[in-house]
Amino acid sequence: MAQDPKFTAREITQIGWYAARMAKRGIAGENVHLGDLQKKVDRIIDGARERDAQQAAEQAEAEGRPQGPRQERQDPQVAVPRGGRPLAKERRPPRALPTRLSARAGVLSMTDNVVPLFKDPTTGTYTMPGDTPSGSAPAPVLDAVRRVRVWRRSGRGLRAVVTHERTRTAARLVARHGMYVIGGTRVTARRTWEGRTASRYERMIRAAEAGGNFEEAKEWEDRLTRYRAARHQRRMDLLKAPQDAVKSAGYAIGLTTGGLLLLGIVLAIGTKDPSWILAPLATVIAAINWIVMVGTVVWGPAVTVGPWLVLLALWGVGRRQQAAPQWTLSAKERDTAGAPITPSVVVTALRDLGIAPLRGAIKEMGDAGAAMLGPIRIAGCGVEVDVTLPSGVSTAEVQGRRRKLAENLARHEHEVFITLPTAARTVRLWIADSGALDEPIGPSPLTTDDTLKADYKSGRAPWGQDLRGDAALISLYQRMLLITGLSNQGKTAALRALALWLALDRTVEFRIADLKGVGDWDMFDGLATTLIQGPTDEHVIDATEMLEAGVAEMERRIQAPPGTTFPPLVLVVDEAQVAFMCPAVGDDKRPYGGSKATSRYFMAARKIHNQGRAVDVLLWEGTQDPTDQNLPKLVREGAHTRISLALGTESQARMALGDKAVDGGAAPHLLRQGLDKGTVVVASDGIKIPAGQASITVRTHYIDTDTAAVIADRAKALRSGITTAHTVADADEHDPLADILTVLGTDTRVLTQEVLKRLAALNGKAYGRWSFIDLKRVLDGTGAEPYKSDGRMVIGRDRITRALTNRNEGSASAAER
Repeated sequence: MAQDPKFTAREITQIGWYAARMAKRGIAGENVHLGDLQKKVDRIIDGARERDAQQAAEQAEAEGRPQGPRQERQDPQVAVPRGGRPLAKERRPPRALPTRLSARAGVLSMTDNVVPLFKDPTTGTYTMPGDTPSGSAPAPVLDAVRRVRVWRRSGRGLRAVVTHERTRTAARLVARHGMYVIGGTRVTARRTWEGRTASRYERMIRAAEAGGNFEEAKEWEDRLTRYRAARHQRRMDLLKAPQDAVKSAGYAIGLTTGGLLLLGIVLAIGTKDPSWILAPLATVIAAINWIVMVGTVVWGPAVTVGPWLVLLALWGVGRRQQAAPQWTLSAKERDTAGAPITPSVVVTALRDLGIAPLRGAIKEMGDAGAAMLGPIRIAGCGVEVDVTLPSGVSTAEVQGRRRKLAENLARHEHEVFITLPTAARTVRLWIADSGALDEPIGPSPLTTDDTLKADYKSGRAPWGQDLRGDAALISLYQRMLLITGLSNQGKTAALRALALWLALDRTVEFRIADLKGVGDWDMFDGLATTLIQGPTDEHVIDATEMLEAGVAEMERRIQAPPGTTFPPLVLVVDEAQVAFMCPAVGDDKRPYGGSKATSRYFMAARKIHNQGRAVDVLLWEGTQDPTDQNLPKLVREGAHTRISLALGTESQARMALGDKAVDGGAAPHLLRQGLDKGTVVVASDGIKIPAGQASITVRTHYIDTDTAAVIADRAKALRSGITTAHTVADADEHDPLADILTVLGTDTRVLTQEVLKRLAALNGKAYGRWSFIDLKRVLDGTGAEPYKSDGRMVIGRDRITRALTNRNEGSASAAER
């Protein structure tokens, strides 16, 4: 085996430095690249080998030994060493060595694979280099096949040792506990320094000034003044301390000695033995002697063990303060996902947010930014904390870095919400427990409580839960409603849940147009007076006429005598964007869709938004993927309750909720499409919103279609005789007597006021403005005139049926004539 070359001190230092760097990289991980350092070590070792070979060649020339001529090249694939069998050529060609080699060392040219010979001028024969005429043993020759170098094997072994998991674990362990001691020393030294100086007060003054709290800074300055005055007094007292100590020591010795002698005299008198006079004093001297002896014995071990105890104490302080760097921790400790939220975690996340004024202010604060934080409160499935930002940092800057803040807190973006409370220059952070928002919430009270009733005026719908885990209750009284979001995010289910709750109030009338038409609202058949389902232009025309009938009912109510009360009328249009984008044009050349003043649907919606609330005629609309074309500005701004599910962009969020809500922290565009189904952001005065916020995030209860049908059956049981119309009849084509029989349904008799309401729902154009006088006029002379029952005017079904039969028979007789 070839020997290692001789290295200079510089080369040894370089190799050691590169080996140390390789070891450090190996601790960092198995996949860390080490090739660049290995190449540098290779170049140093190759240079040393070439230098040795050059020196050997020069020494041979100086001694007068000629170099043998090269032999002709043999088979390039096979190298034949002298006296041995052919060896296969290595796969990797060896590095070329210098051409001038030492004959004495027997170094051959590995590049040419030849055996160099030279001719002896005295004998005329060819001999090997280094052979002597006396026939002495030839010098050893290296094998033609290059063997693995010692340094390469050593490097591979070193790399294997350094990159082994046990080595990395041991290195982290040593570094971690060493840093615990260093960190504990630093913390203890800082505490000692602050306890002996005024640095703590100065730090708090700087923190208060950086946070803009000048009143607190003044208070700390007053404390600093009092501390300095007390410290000065203590120092003045120390100047007199030696004199006082001498006096005190003299007094103590005199009193102690006198007391012991007095005690001895008493003992001597009692025992009649004068030797007892000095007995107490001798006993004290003996006790002092024993104390000295014990101290002498203990002092040696104490001196030996004491430093280790101090080291252990410093280690404990550093461990409690987590003074070790992150890379020294074990894999389990380095995994911070789901870690508890502490003040230091929040301050570190804010410091690394990339806002230079905020980072600088935290560095200047003596308490490392803790003064910015309010108390961390448990809020539902997470925690909540208010952060008072230092001067020069705006709340908008923090809101704009929500994703980075969430990552700094070891959370996903959807698990961190930033809102603005009432306090100035303050942001409120709500941080969810890791993975908590992915867990479903409980079932709706509508499904668990069969006795639940609704109250349109004073009740609140149990719609879901807010992020704090509290029940989200929303009032629907005299509020227009708009809900929007991307497709397949739970918009219809959320809107239907509100309608199902309100349907449990028997006084509420529903007229529904589902412009998707896949059966999501089938359960309202027999519950709503109008139910239109379908996506075609004809269905849009029916939905428009339904709204126009609602406008007629609204105007009738407005013109009623003052003090007249009316039952609530809720007009529901799901997938309203279909109506706004409808290209159909009526006979009067007015388009049904669009957002101009000539659009029939748009103008009907605007009229209801303007005046419907006062007479309890409400419009609920559900749309998807809002734009200015499919959701005009005047319509979306007319809604009192604006709700948004997941959206694609911030501009859509502003369309859905308004600029105020989005500027205040509402971010439906940051909800995860497909993962946050049913999660809505609500901007309304009908739901309890924390002070200072403009919106609230709610996770709604999901009610499937089958369960919704069961709840609808409970609502139907509260009503009777409702006939659902699936189209809106033309005002010019109606038969009042037949329509009255239709609205009576299966009831034996119905109050006249109820008949008028059902007629208006059946055909608003024809009967929307009817009063009792119109109803009496139609029935006079038919034998089915209204009559009193239990003191109230009613219309009997049997009388209407008989009147229709007589009319039809009379018509048939006239036709026969």
